[in-house]
Amino acid sequence: MVGIVLASHGELAAGVRQTGSMVFGDQENVAVVSLKPSMGPDEFRANLEEAVGTLEDQEQVLFLVDLWGGTPFNQTSALVKGHDTWAIVTGLNLPMLIEAYSARMDATKTAHQIAAHLTAEARKGVRVLPESLEPKAPATKAAAAKAGAIAPGTVLGNGKIDIAAVRIDTRLLHGQVATAWTKQIAPNRIIVVSDGVAHDELRKTMIEQAAPPGVPANVVPISKMVEVAKDPRFGATKAFLLFETPQDLLRCIEGGVDIKNVNIGSMAHSVGKVVVTNAIAMGEDDVKTIEKLKELGVKFEARKVPSDASENIDEMLKKAKADLAAQAK
Repeated sequence: MVGIVLASHGELAAGVRQTGSMVFGDQENVAVVSLKPSMGPDEFRANLEEAVGTLEDQEQVLFLVDLWGGTPFNQTSALVKGHDTWAIVTGLNLPMLIEAYSARMDATKTAHQIAAHLTAEARKGVRVLPESLEPKAPATKAAAAKAGAIAPGTVLGNGKIDIAAVRIDTRLLHGQVATAWTKQIAPNRIIVVSDGVAHDELRKTMIEQAAPPGVPANVVPISKMVEVAKDPRFGATKAFLLFETPQDLLRCIEGGVDIKNVNIGSMAHSVGKVVVTNAIAMGEDDVKTIEKLKELGVKFEARKVPSDASENIDEMLKKAKADLAAQAK
């Protein structure tokens, strides 16, 4: 696996690494080197060398640096000379780091290959709101044709939507979902299935705006998702479905949507619920609903990010029942 060194003026690199851990999970073979105001170039260079020495694979090293031409870059550039398999990318930001984490999961990729891929991904993470201020890309004939409405009855692909992954998450579309999970699943569309959000224009707009670059997000009521699952026009769609509650998921499955595997990311605590894990709380109706879903053949895992080990759903339900019973006394 390619080793990564983050280098910056001040604590930028350390902050980006910490935030990256919140989104993608803790990562090994990552080192941070910070240039402090009292530090000279030679001391920074020595810290760089020490950081490289902590990496498991010192043959493939990728340096993500804040600013081209600054001391961190200059010292890193000098260090890289003579190491033909090392690479530097400047303009360090969170989308760049997340993409580097994702790319190096392919053990066959080199530091050079990842570096060549990163710049475009990092730029995609720079967005403007209002969207009217975004630079307009020239329209192409292919894009114009794609934007046209597809006639009812048209069969695309195999005529059936590919539901690549399903997640229950109170927060729906947020950083962990838009980056870590989307990178792993590689959908071409994210679909939030919720009656409540579909009729809340503010939340709906915020979710659509939170979509990661290149992967549009739609918010639909449960009845619409049932229709989509039967519509042959969605045969070319690889979808990542997000549900706010297990109850919404059950209604969707009872409506005829074929779902067999579900990830539980978070279920928020509220009055009457008990804390089961640090991200999941359940009430009596949640327990009954999940048990009903299991009876229907749905298999569960509970992970916040892909790198986490899954919690045992049966143990979670057992704990929830015991704590709810104790709470009722």
